[in-house]
Formats: sequence, C-alpha cells, structure tokens
Amino acid sequence: MTFISDIVSKYVHEAQISAIKEMAIRSAKIPDSVSLTWGLPSFQTPEYIRKGVKSYLDTDEDAGKYTLPDGLLALRELVVTTHYNKTGRNVDANKNVMISSGNMQGLNTLFHTMLDPGDEIILTDPCFASHIQQIVLFNGTPVYWQLDEANDWQLDIEKLPSLITDKTQAIVLVSPSNPTGKIFRKEDLMKVGCIAKEHNILIIIDDPYSDFLYENSEHYFNLASVEEFKNHVVYLYSFSKSYAMSGWRLSYMVMPEELKHEALKVHDATMICASRISQLAGMVALSEESNHKEIFQGVLSSRRDLIEKRLNNVPHVFEYQKPEGAYYVFPKIMVEHTTSWQFSIDLLNNVKVAVTPGSAFGPSGEGYVRMAYCVDEYSINLAFDRIEQYYGSS
Repeated sequence: MTFISDIVSKYVHEAQISAIKEMAIRSAKIPDSVSLTWGLPSFQTPEYIRKGVKSYLDTDEDAGKYTLPDGLLALRELVVTTHYNKTGRNVDANKNVMISSGNMQGLNTLFHTMLDPGDEIILTDPCFASHIQQIVLFNGTPVYWQLDEANDWQLDIEKLPSLITDKTQAIVLVSPSNPTGKIFRKEDLMKVGCIAKEHNILIIIDDPYSDFLYENSEHYFNLASVEEFKNHVVYLYSFSKSYAMSGWRLSYMVMPEELKHEALKVHDATMICASRISQLAGMVALSEESNHKEIFQGVLSSRRDLIEKRLNNVPHVFEYQKPEGAYYVFPKIMVEHTTSWQFSIDLLNNVKVAVTPGSAFGPSGEGYVRMAYCVDEYSINLAFDRIEQYYGSS
C-alpha cells in the first residue's frame, strides 16, 4: 500500500480527522461508553417539518430532482424574508443567497473559493476544530487570534490588527462560540467590522447557535445587520441545531453578489446543489410558525444547569466558566495530566466517558476539554457518575 501515500495529496495525508469525530468513533467501539464529545442534538426533527416533507413527497413530482446550483428560488425568497427579520437588512434572492448542504459545506465552498496556497484565515483561539482542518486542506494557513481567557474568553481586539497581513483573506467568527459558549459583545464585533473594512478582508459568520442564548439574548449581536459592512460580511445559517435537522444537511449563505458569482463555480463543481428534499424541508421550516426553538432552549437550559451542578461536584477534576449560549462547556483539566488528548483517551479507556480534547480547538485549548450538553440527561448523569467514582467527589 506504500504507493497510496505517494499519490495522495500531502495536505490530505498530513491532515487528521476532526478530534470530535475521532473521539466519537473511538467511543462507538467501546461497549457501554457514554459520549459528551459530539454536538449532535438529541431532539427529533419537529413534526411539522416531517409532515410537510411527506406532503411534498406525495404531491411534488420533482421532489427527487436536482435544483439550480444556488437552490430553489422559493427557499431563497424565504431566506430573504428570514434574513430581514433577523437583521433588518434587505438582500436579493438571486444576487446574494445560496443554499448549501450545511454550514460545513458552505465554509468548504468559501475556503475553496478564496484560498491560494499560503493564504491566511484568522480564527479565534479556541475555535471550531473543523475550521482548522478545512483551511489546511485547501493549502491555506490558519492564523490564531487568542481569546482573552481572563475575560471569560472575550475577543481581544488589541491583538487583531497585528495578525493581518497581505495574505489575510478573512476572519471567521462563531457567536455563541464553539467550544466556549461565549457570546461576543456588540462593541467588539463592531470594531472587528471596522478593522476588516479598513483592510479589505471578509468576515465569515458561522451561525449554528444564535437561537440558543438562554438568559443572555440581550448580549447577542449579528454583524450581518450592519449596512456599512455588507460588502465585507458573509453570513451562514445552519438548520442543523435550531431545527434538529443535522442529518438533512441544509444551510443558507448570504454574501456579496461578486462573491456568490465566484463561489457558485465551486459549489456547482463539487455539489451541483443541496439535496432538493432537504430544501423542501427548509421551506416548511421557514414558512410555518412553531414554538419548538423555545422548547429546545428550555430543555438545553435545564441540561446546562445539570452539567454545571455535576461539574461543581468535581472541582478537583474540572474548573469551568459558565457558557452563555450554544450547548458546550469548556472546562479546564485540574488533575495531573500530560496533554488534553492523552487525558481524553485515558478518560475514555478507564472511565468509559468520551470528551473532546481542547487542543483540537487551537493552541489555547490545550489543558481543556469540550463537553456537549445537547445529549439527554441520563447520559450527562451517567458520565459524571463514572467521573466521580473514578476521581472521587469534592
């Protein structure tokens, strides 16, 4: 098999599968293990969406066919209305909106579109692990913008300008943050917008979690709402979390017209289009009233309380900052360990509990782990029962 390594791209060969999925795969091979590693919501796709899709399957003879590369016009028009309701900004369904197969595929398209070898993308540190992988796979360079840990993982604006070079293409922001759960503040985001505009670089907003803000909704601000930055902001919204549609693989992107023209070439060549049946599900999701988001958020709030309670019982093992949004907590490892990766492997092998090593989320994540509390309460309790049994309680 030696020849295979010779023909595989060195960027692919040297890359690693996401540590999130690596730990999930390892966990799946260990009987009776419990996983807090994957941000996969336990919720079922809401009934109104499933019923709507069934209706389309019964009545729409085109339900199994391709769509145009940028998606069904009816869905893109719903996105225009939805985006206006979210941001107060009008965009054009044909010029600015593209339907993608989840935010991961949307970002993949964007990075493919904008990266020449050696080009740079600025990522908050810690950041979403897969953003790092995607940039590296397209021969780009991730540049880490260290968050202010002492200030509860807030943006450190003073550090940003020095990271920008003539190779910088974009800054990626996720708020609420994955993995810390931090909501970045309006005044800081506005400064980021001004810096990006001054240097003529993009801000890419990856938004899976803005519907899960708990008691902190007044802190949330969407930079895509600022007219001044319309030519410098790309906004991606995923249906995966808020609509429990992770397996449907659906999202939308709102971007400057010129960028859509270029990105559509990549999207067409790699995907043709997002799944039509998923787009029909998205049309149902955006066109009908539902209170499921409030229900989801209420359940997640209770699970956040639960995992905080369980963490409070083991302060000698983990020290944490309260997450403001999303559904992750990012505790610091307090017991003796070598690396967060080895700690996570040992926890899985010895305790049968899977978490994601913090090092997967950038250099500043070393010494931490990410725990997802979107799983059911039984799994959270079982995980911490085992941790307490192994390490003892306070």
